[in-house]
Amino acid sequence: MSSYADVNVVWAGTSPASGRFHPAEIKSTAAELFDRFGELRSRGEGYREVRMPDQDFPLLTVGFRGEYAVIHRADAPDSMSLLQGGNSMPIDEAVEVPVMDDPVDFTGDFVSSVDHACRTLQEFVRTSE
Repeated sequence: MSSYADVNVVWAGTSPASGRFHPAEIKSTAAELFDRFGELRSRGEGYREVRMPDQDFPLLTVGFRGEYAVIHRADAPDSMSLLQGGNSMPIDEAVEVPVMDDPVDFTGDFVSSVDHACRTLQEFVRTSE
């Protein structure tokens, strides 16, 4: 993802080495963020929080397990929203994905594919929206 080599982001999330949430924020290029996301994806699950370096909000979070992901967006300290899923699974079924270190169940109306979540994260990094 060389087009992201000059874009900086701040992120925290699951460590590919330990599989545990690491809350310390890392400032890196977006290309490094997506490389790390790929490492987590090869492990089969993970969690990321991403924001732009010059602002605390908006903040995007992505938790995923297998091919299913859930995306949250925070616009302020007390304002967190779940993004609608992409019809990846029936709305009356549930999937468990990590949020920080905790497994959390989400119904299908908020579940998207990991590919969709990655594209959403790429768009967020590109536009800050």
